[in-house]
Amino acid sequence: MKTFSKRWARAAALATVLATPALAAKPYPERPVTLVVGYAAGGATDIVARLVAKSLSEELGQTFVVENKTGANSNIGAEIVSRAAPDGYTLYVGSIANTINRTLYSQLNYDFVKGFEPVGLLATIPNILVVNPKLPVKTVQEYIAYAKKNPGKLTCASSGSGSSIHLSCELFKMQTGTDILHVPYRGSGPAVADLLGGQVDSMFDNLPSSLPHVQAGKLRAIGVTSPQRLDAVPDTPTLAESGLPGFDVESWFGLVAPAGTPKPVIDRLNQALNKALASPALQASYKQSGFYAPQPPNSPESFGKKIASEIDKWGAVVKNANLKAN
Repeated sequence: MKTFSKRWARAAALATVLATPALAAKPYPERPVTLVVGYAAGGATDIVARLVAKSLSEELGQTFVVENKTGANSNIGAEIVSRAAPDGYTLYVGSIANTINRTLYSQLNYDFVKGFEPVGLLATIPNILVVNPKLPVKTVQEYIAYAKKNPGKLTCASSGSGSSIHLSCELFKMQTGTDILHVPYRGSGPAVADLLGGQVDSMFDNLPSSLPHVQAGKLRAIGVTSPQRLDAVPDTPTLAESGLPGFDVESWFGLVAPAGTPKPVIDRLNQALNKALASPALQASYKQSGFYAPQPPNSPESFGKKIASEIDKWGAVVKNANLKAN
């Protein structure tokens, strides 16, 4: 009887030991996840982050919280996340700006390629050239004429030096031979606020942050940077139509995690993201806000290749325009 009791005790102990790893391996995520945005609230990066955070919360059954860590054209937020624990609980909402910054800044305290693991693309958007209604221009050609008549006086706001908004303005200046004063801000939100207030004249803004003001008549849209006109503003011509052939700038946003984040976590996030992007609710929110969902398959590998190609593309533009942030 004692022998049986001892055997039973050993068997029970062994069963407990064998079961412990399974109990310890709790499914990700088991606590709230933070999405860090490198810009102020109200801009396109912040808007898409909050839309996706809501959908990911629903898909994964855990809260996804957006935190704004502003400064240095999103570099501060990127640096913070690059140093975070690689456990999937602190993620970064990257953008085209991070690939531009790779060349624009001579010194960065993070590496957008080596310091992160790609998760997936969130959205793409065109930029839209908007002006304060008090500015006496209604077309791109009138804008060019005004800039040439007032060299160095016409102001063009951006969400920060090196953003796609800034580079759109620089590309425009190069193609038109105009002298327009660039005014950088800590995100689209504060830049648009000053544009509405008349402190600055114009902006090549990401569509989502300016669209509500265009629809309300508080800003005047005179051109879009995409190759085709947009459904959201069908009466606004492309810059190519307006006399600048080949002008094409598309902004994008994507989710990345600190380097070393386990592949199962990356894969789970990617699967949840793509499921969210296919949902009617998020698609409706995207359409209303002016975002375009990425085409499948939206894998971590394909997003990684896009990051590499964007670094090469914008590196050439930054060098050609002789731009430097530090």
